Parts: sequence; C-alpha cells; structure tokens
Amino acid sequence: MINKIIEAINEGQSFLITSHVRLDGDALGSELALFLTLSDLGKKAVIYNQDDTPKNYCFLPAAQKIVHKLGDVQQYDAAFVLDCSELERVGDKAAEIAKVNKIINIDHHVSNGFFSPLRILDAQASSTGELLYRLLKQMRCNMTRDICTNLYTAILTDTGGFRYSTTHKETLWAAGNLVESGADPQWISENIYESDSPAKLKLLAKVLETLSLDLKNRVGSLVVTQNALRDTGASLEHTEGLVDIPRTIKEISISILYTQLADDYFKLSLRSKGSVNVEKIAKKFGGGGHINAAACKIKGDIDTIKFQILQAIKEI
Repeated sequence: MINKIIEAINEGQSFLITSHVRLDGDALGSELALFLTLSDLGKKAVIYNQDDTPKNYCFLPAAQKIVHKLGDVQQYDAAFVLDCSELERVGDKAAEIAKVNKIINIDHHVSNGFFSPLRILDAQASSTGELLYRLLKQMRCNMTRDICTNLYTAILTDTGGFRYSTTHKETLWAAGNLVESGADPQWISENIYESDSPAKLKLLAKVLETLSLDLKNRVGSLVVTQNALRDTGASLEHTEGLVDIPRTIKEISISILYTQLADDYFKLSLRSKGSVNVEKIAKKFGGGGHINAAACKIKGDIDTIKFQILQAIKEI
C-alpha cells in the first residue's frame, strides 16, 4: 500500500491536503510537514481546512499558507486526508473533496471506516505525524528543520507530551531523529503549552467549579457551557487540554470534558488510563477514536447526557 502512495506522489503534480474540523497539533503538524515535503519535491500543494488555525499553532512553519476556501477540486491529482477516520470529518466540503480522482488517507484511529483504498492506517501508532514520518523516511525525503518541527509537534501533542500508552520505542526514536535534524523541543513546547491567553485561564477557573467525581471517584468530568465561554471571552479552541485535568487525580480512570456546542448539544472528549477503552463508549454514541482517547457528540440536556455516559461506562 505504501508503495502505491509513493507512486501516486511521484506521478502527480497537484495535491490537496486536508484534515478534520477542530484542528489539533497532530492534524496541523502532519498537514504542514506534507505540504513542505511536496513543495520541496517540486509539486503544487494546497492545504485546505474548514476551521481557522488555533493561535498556539500559528508559529508552525508554513502555517500562513493554509487556506479556508476550497476552490475547484478538479485541479488536483490526489487529495491527502490526514488524521481522519471518516471523510465527513473534514467538514462541510467533504462531498466536494470526495470528487478528487485519488483520495489518500493517513490515519491512526482504531475507528477508521476504510473510506479510501489508498491508505496508511496503523491504530497502534502514536499519531498521524509518526506515520507520515515513516512515509517520508522510506521516500528518503529531505528532512528540513521546518518539516521536522511540524512532525515533532504532531507526535508531541498526540502523545500528551510522550505520556500516553501509544508512546512506543519507535515513537521516541522518531522524535529523537527529528530533534537531531533540527526540531527544537523547548521552543516548540513553549509555543504550544506556555502561550495561553488570559481568556483560557479565566475559562479554566470557571470550568473547575463544575468538577464532578463519580463512580467511587473513578470518573472525573468538567463542563464547558456557552455561558462560560461568553463570560470569559474564550472560544472553543481554549478548551483544548481541559479534558486532561481530571485525569491528574490518582484514582481517576476516565476523564470527560462536556463542551456545549449549542442548546442541548454537547461534544464529549474522553480520556482514560491503562486498559480502560473509552473508544467503546464513544462508539455507542456515534463517535470514535482510540482506546485511551475518543470523542462523540450527543443531543440532550447535560444531566441526561451525564446519566447516559455513566451507564455506558458501567457496562465496560
């Protein structure tokens, strides 16, 4: 499969690159690394994202090249859909992107729906960034400082700073090689984790008031409401990382962030420790992800949704 993807790259001249809505470090780092690689190979490449780039990732090399208007998809020989388990996750333009002659999917979600025959899929991999690193190494691409910075960011963020169970020996080898080739761990970490706005800190203070411990302190949760966002001047991008806070409690096995997207409509981010499989929980509600990190969206009031989730957790 990987040889067919390399063949598609060698034969093609024009490529679209995209990823899921509500962008994270893995999606952006992978997109930008691939964009820079294709450009270095003399190819035309365009990154299209439905959502704006979160401010703490605007430092990434070539981030200013990302566009938010799709344009005519007939100009592309192939489209790379990165870090997406389903094509629909790219947003409103999924049907248009599906018209591109070749769709190449690079992903590491266990819930992947195999929407493309051309794919690199490894649910054991730490990140899409790690999979892309493997591809570029096999192609013997020029691993520039900018490419390495983006790939390191992708791996760093999707492993929770190399703390999650998906961090394997191969993950650390890849990160080490990227540092050797120019990625600066301190500079990258400062930009991502130490550049929060006052609005995020105000949101955190408000959200901590909603902390709930359930099922004998094994499940911890926080709630972000539209009112909390409005009162603190925060936006949805400021909720990134909040789901990890309850998980810092020793007894906690599952951490949940309930984020209100609209009246009676919530996005749930789930994290777990050890072998507790939150992907099974998310899947019950139409979502997906990994064993230790998953998400879904549910309609209903917060109390009803919490009850449903806790019942689903009891079942596993």
